[in-house]
Order: sequence, then structure tokens, then C-alpha cells
Amino acid sequence: MCVECKDLVDPKEEKLDELIARYKSQKGAMIPVLQQAQEIYGYLPEQVLRHISKEMKIPIAKVYGVVTFYAQFRLTPMGRNVISTCLGTACHVRGGAKVLDTIENELKVKDGETTEDGRYSLEIVNCIGACGLAPVISVNGEVHGRLTPEQIPGILAQYE
Repeated sequence: MCVECKDLVDPKEEKLDELIARYKSQKGAMIPVLQQAQEIYGYLPEQVLRHISKEMKIPIAKVYGVVTFYAQFRLTPMGRNVISTCLGTACHVRGGAKVLDTIENELKVKDGETTEDGRYSLEIVNCIGACGLAPVISVNGEVHGRLTPEQIPGILAQYE
């Protein structure tokens, strides 16, 4: 390889190739490879799935089947700010659905979607682990509790 060309190699691709090489001979390693590939890219682009399929000799249909079955995998990029809205029992009973409705209306997105400007992604979760603060949301891992719908615009403004 020419010296000038070395700078053109995508570091993410190098990490992916190293990852695949580490797991290639291990049976049942597809999920850990997909999890770590998602950590590298932030989501699982089609070309990454095809590369994993080819290099690990797993049919692409099987790779897509796993990725679409498990909620942890994402096929689209996430926004800069990830809003996890709890709809577990405690949050639901204390008005979590109204909080969710307000977030959806403010951002014009639904569960699993990202705003057009790439600023926010919204996901519904079953529990954040802060039931005593219900209803709660988490933005980039920062928990906001004892929420009312009226508080949502101010919280979102903190992440602009």
C-alpha cells in the first residue's frame, strides 16, 4: 500500500476487521460482533452488516433476522441526544404516557425515530430503575424524575 493511501483507510473499518478476526472462528459469535460493531459505528449500516455476513460466512438474511429481532440493535443513526421514556408500571400509573405524548408532540417523532435535524432520538423503555421518581425520562443517561408534561419543553431546551 502506498504511504499516501494509508491515510485513506477508515479507522472504523480497521476496528471492524479486527473485531471480526477476533471472533471469526468462534461459533455463535454473531451477537457479540453485532454489539461491538454497533459500538464502533453508533448503529449498524447496511454495508457493515454485509461485511460481517461475508467475513463470518453467515447468510445476510440470518444477520438481518437477528438485528431486527433484538431491540438493542439500530439500523439508523441515533440523534445526539437519546431520550429514553419509561412506560413501566410505576411511570405508567403516574402519567408517563402524558409525558411521552408531550415529547412526541414537541419533537415530532415517535418511538424509535430521530428528529430531522439529528438532535434527538426517542425510545420507549420498560424501566429506567428510578421507580420512586416516576414518571421519569433519561436523556443521555441523565435521569429526570417526578415529571409533568409542562416540564418537558424546559428539559429538552437544556440539550439544544
